[in-house]
Amino acid sequence: MESKEKTNRKRIIGIVVKDKMEKTVVVEVERSFKHSIYHKYVQTKKRYKAHDETNRCTVGDRVVIVEARPLSKEKRWLVKEIIKKEVHTLIQEEV
Repeated sequence: MESKEKTNRKRIIGIVVKDKMEKTVVVEVERSFKHSIYHKYVQTKKRYKAHDETNRCTVGDRVVIVEARPLSKEKRWLVKEIIKKEVHTLIQEEV
């Protein structure tokens, strides 16, 4: 029987932009907020390095990352689950 784990870890949804490293992916998270002075909505992007133990993530995947203990100098996040897998199609040139 699975138990619901109750943690106060932060959860962020983002898109994988790099997967060239061993057991590490770079996830880009886009956030929008209302500017305090100009009252316009501003979008910002931030990149996080996340640990992917099985190397399942590929570029374009939508993933959930959760906060973790420091795993390396810049890696403080774990890939919790893959929400949407990116489908890669090969395009052949017509001759």
